[in-house]
Amino acid sequence: MVVKVYGSVRAACPQRVMACLKEFDVDFELVNVDLDSSEHKQPDFLKKQPFGQIPVVEDGDFRLFESRAIIRYYATKYADRNPELYGTTLEEKALIDQWLEVEAHHFNEMIYTIVLQKLVIPKMGGKTDFALVQNSVKKLEQVFDVYEKQLSKSSYLAGDCFTLADLSHLPGIRYLINECELGHLVTKKNNLNSWWNKISTRPAWKKVMILME
Repeated sequence: MVVKVYGSVRAACPQRVMACLKEFDVDFELVNVDLDSSEHKQPDFLKKQPFGQIPVVEDGDFRLFESRAIIRYYATKYADRNPELYGTTLEEKALIDQWLEVEAHHFNEMIYTIVLQKLVIPKMGGKTDFALVQNSVKKLEQVFDVYEKQLSKSSYLAGDCFTLADLSHLPGIRYLINECELGHLVTKKNNLNSWWNKISTRPAWKKVMILME
């Protein structure tokens, strides 16, 4: 049975899920949710996701929301296809979860604010709070300092293998570089830039980018 992914192909959290499904070669159907018309806030969608956010996946009779929970679910379900993606030992899984938490609570908050201020609010007719953007950029640079140090010790965030911890960063950094014109925050750091070049050229991510086109 084909997995249904409810969301928008251009939105970061659905991209995270689609990249994961592509890594495991899981067939899925993207069911578009029109964010511009607030379809995600309508009663029919709220039955699937009570907080009115995307994505939601339906895998047969099983329904799940929250993108990081979804990628953990599929990495566990299809562990035999790519065991390294979510680790094979308790310690490996713990390190991956650690960096997933870092992505969710330190990295993503800054990306969200920057994208909201630079892209979303102007699109809705509002004015960008440039002071807030600058503050978020400064905080993001501090996060990237930590990443740069970590990536001097290992090829990827949680070790020497590509894992969910790396995958989860793909949509946010793509927005930072391609949409927000802040790519210098990545390129000026040697280890961070090398890491980005490795993870952004993975075949699974390239397939997601093709879907965007």
